[in-house]
Amino acid sequence: MTRVAAIDCGTNSIRLLVADADPDTGELVDLDRRMTIVRLGQGVDKTGRLAPEALERTFAACREYAAVIKEHGAEKVRFVATSASRDAENRDDFVRGVLDILGVEPEVISGDQEAEFSFTGATKELKGRDDLAKPYLVVDIGGGSTECVVGDDTVRAARSVDVGCVRMTERHLTVDGAVTDPPTAAQLDAIRADVEAALDLAEQSVPLREARTLVGLAGSVTTVAGIALGLQEYDSAAIHHSRIPYESVREIADRLAGSTHAERAAIPVMHPGRVDVIAAGALVLLAIMERTGAREVVVSEHDILDGIGWSIA
Repeated sequence: MTRVAAIDCGTNSIRLLVADADPDTGELVDLDRRMTIVRLGQGVDKTGRLAPEALERTFAACREYAAVIKEHGAEKVRFVATSASRDAENRDDFVRGVLDILGVEPEVISGDQEAEFSFTGATKELKGRDDLAKPYLVVDIGGGSTECVVGDDTVRAARSVDVGCVRMTERHLTVDGAVTDPPTAAQLDAIRADVEAALDLAEQSVPLREARTLVGLAGSVTTVAGIALGLQEYDSAAIHHSRIPYESVREIADRLAGSTHAERAAIPVMHPGRVDVIAAGALVLLAIMERTGAREVVVSEHDILDGIGWSIA
């Protein structure tokens, strides 16, 4: 057994997994798994830079995570940074801050690397399931980008496209610094147009429609699943490997797109940091299901974080 610590820093959230990796069984045994909304990508789409307040929120989470890693005595640590830090002009400030706090340098990985980690994390435990046909299409809907990966036991093709819940919210739903409440039809149409264009791009290299099972990852997908399941609080065990039909996703996406901030905030499973960006995230998921003809999405709580953990085990 190897004790590992994996950190995934995205556009909207930063997450930590401390786990014991068992190479004989192919299992990661969780010791600590946590998530903090830091909105590192705040304003990056417009300014091209990481905002000072976003960096400080992220560094505060890093200090908390450093204490957890020390407490558990992890032998190996890997910090992976994705869309927002990939796009930012001042990413060196981010790299230096993380190195000072955690003693490891964040790896600003490519979209293709991100896709491979996501696929590994999401599908490793699906092997042997005869109720889920291959190939899989794994979609990781993040804050700044969405990874689309098709594969059987390994990745066949992958593409990262720049549509995510934060990027779409800032680009199309935000006016003078405030999210429109509720969004207008024109704003929602603009999101759909961007997502459709991104899926056209993805299909140039990834056979999206050949997949037999759609596997959805990350906070937008798990939140939609929690709503569909009628949960009164966020329950990771109930959400993991739930199968949410297309009709439910469409109904929830339409409801979120027509709701106010207060109405979304009142949903029991809604994390406060997702209230303003969940409508855009749900629309991305809906568009993918419509493009591929998927009748359901299999929701996984195991994702890029688990893939990072296996990469260092």
